[in-house]
Amino acid sequence: MNTRQINKSEFIQLVSNIESTPNDWQHLSSKPVLVDFFATWCGPCQALSPILEEIAREYKDQIEVYKVDVDQDQELTAFFGIRTVPTLLFSKSGNEKPHLMLGVMGKQELKQHIEELLLQ
Repeated sequence: MNTRQINKSEFIQLVSNIESTPNDWQHLSSKPVLVDFFATWCGPCQALSPILEEIAREYKDQIEVYKVDVDQDQELTAFFGIRTVPTLLFSKSGNEKPHLMLGVMGKQELKQHIEELLLQ
């Protein structure tokens, strides 16, 4: 697998320490990050999963792709106010607030968002 499922403690280490600086986003990863908030029972999430695997493989040297199960990590899900799955979080270096996008999308649309939000 090219994507990696993470929990809140891993999110704090790999993406942003939302506990120590909840109102001041600090991107920690050396690469831009795409996080998929998903649920195992969600049909659109299951449709998006293979697309994310392809994206993670194609962009492996440029971005990190993580997944968070909303049912297993409700505290992290609540922090971002996520009520719809799938929700994608896009974060790049520095203290720029992350972008959230709701719903499933095709590979080309996702690639366009990655190029615009993470790689420019």
